[in-house]
Amino acid sequence: MSERILVVDDDPQITTFLTRYLEKQGFDAVSVGTGKAMRDVLASDRIDLCVLDVGLPDANGLELTREIRETSNLPIIVLSIRDDSVDRIFGLEFGADDYVTKPFEPRELVARIRSVLRRAKVEDLARHEAEPGTPLVQFGPWIMDLGARTLVQTKTGEDAGLTSMEFDLLKVFVDKPRVVLTRDQLIDQARGTRAIIGDRAIDVHVMRLRKKIEPDKNKPRFIKTIHGIGYCFADDVTRYKNTA
Repeated sequence: MSERILVVDDDPQITTFLTRYLEKQGFDAVSVGTGKAMRDVLASDRIDLCVLDVGLPDANGLELTREIRETSNLPIIVLSIRDDSVDRIFGLEFGADDYVTKPFEPRELVARIRSVLRRAKVEDLARHEAEPGTPLVQFGPWIMDLGARTLVQTKTGEDAGLTSMEFDLLKVFVDKPRVVLTRDQLIDQARGTRAIIGDRAIDVHVMRLRKKIEPDKNKPRFIKTIHGIGYCFADDVTRYKNTA
């Protein structure tokens, strides 16, 4: 079954072109021009990835990204006419998986779509194939299931809802507790040496991770900032096997 891509943009030239181009590349594509129409499609249809423009007539694409992220891990690639680091960081902070500026090269967008979909599939497969015996990591009130790629509160059973990048980043931290890691080391170990992620983007991911796991994000207990160098996971880590 072809992956179904939702294109959300109020420019009919872009939506018409992208829908046709994506279909030629083997995807099943559907397009809408408003935030309301996007919500309707997501509520009634199977969508594997959303290409979402920031400037919609009835909604802000970044706010829509945050809205989706509150209840879903649907992969999202944000489109914007603004090409500056602040907007890119906002896009990541609000939960986007990638950020593409207009005008864009269609082949590059398709490459990014495939890359994001691959990461999402790996995460979903790991989550559904978790079996007894998979490794678990515990720190503070959290249990991290490396097979299911979940982070759960031990007292409430609530899932932290980490994104793929946040989970990979946290895994780097718990693999090397009490070791100071530079931003470059975090990028390399979380996403590979070929990943192109700026230092400020890593800071954004750390900030989002802190919001989800720290009792007080203003006074971090787990992920400490080491000024001038990077970060350090400053808590004890216990490893054992899942027996459920």
